[in-house]
Amino acid sequence: MILPALIVKNAGFSYLRDMSKEMTGKVALVTGGTRGIGLAVAGALLDEGASVFICGREASAVKGAIARLAEGGRNDRVDGSAANVRRYEECRNAVAKTVDRFGGLDILVNNAGIGIFKPVDQITPDEWAAVIETNLSGVFYCSHEAIPQMRRRGGGYIFNVSSLAGINAFPGGAAYSASKFGLNGFSEAMMQDVRYDGIRVSYIMPGSVATDFAADPGAGKKEPWKLTAEDIAKSVIDLYHFPRSSLASRIELRPSQPPRK
Repeated sequence: MILPALIVKNAGFSYLRDMSKEMTGKVALVTGGTRGIGLAVAGALLDEGASVFICGREASAVKGAIARLAEGGRNDRVDGSAANVRRYEECRNAVAKTVDRFGGLDILVNNAGIGIFKPVDQITPDEWAAVIETNLSGVFYCSHEAIPQMRRRGGGYIFNVSSLAGINAFPGGAAYSASKFGLNGFSEAMMQDVRYDGIRVSYIMPGSVATDFAADPGAGKKEPWKLTAEDIAKSVIDLYHFPRSSLASRIELRPSQPPRK
């Protein structure tokens, strides 16, 4: 969790800016919020005082995640529903349910994503569509619905969870890298579309993260050198607290000491 105050030094003096109340009363929607990065981000937003609505593909997983997030007397600030971001209507419903439950929308974290890693001649058209529609189209669908709600609130913040695969292609990563290269370009353009509405857009490009995103569930957690889901969650919180006069439109996060090659 971010420290409650930021020390700013300028022209020979310093002052404290209290940030502990900045998210109180704000409403966030986190896609893919039932595990891994999404669950960590949802928890961090709750810690900062925001109300959080999560979505995921499985209703049972959403229910379980809500129970975990609600611990400590936060049940009045967390809710969620099942939604597959590949389907526009379900994205629209997720945004509408967020607004109905908490009265508005200030923060959108587009985190839902999948990875299927095969050479181009081996990946099927259905697998290609699943990756592109989840990692790229789903971000468009949710952002398309969220932006008008944020304008009604006088501004907001959209975070897109991308990947270093969006700037570094690799064998077997054609579908995944294409989705993340596209997400980076989409984020840059959307940032310019909405900046004068008081809506900030940042995309975060993590390297290797110790979550169950890998094809072998649990494999990443056996490698302690990797980033953690909490590292990405902290970056979301830190970006939100950035001074309004500046925008870190993209950040790259890498493990500080990966294995030597």
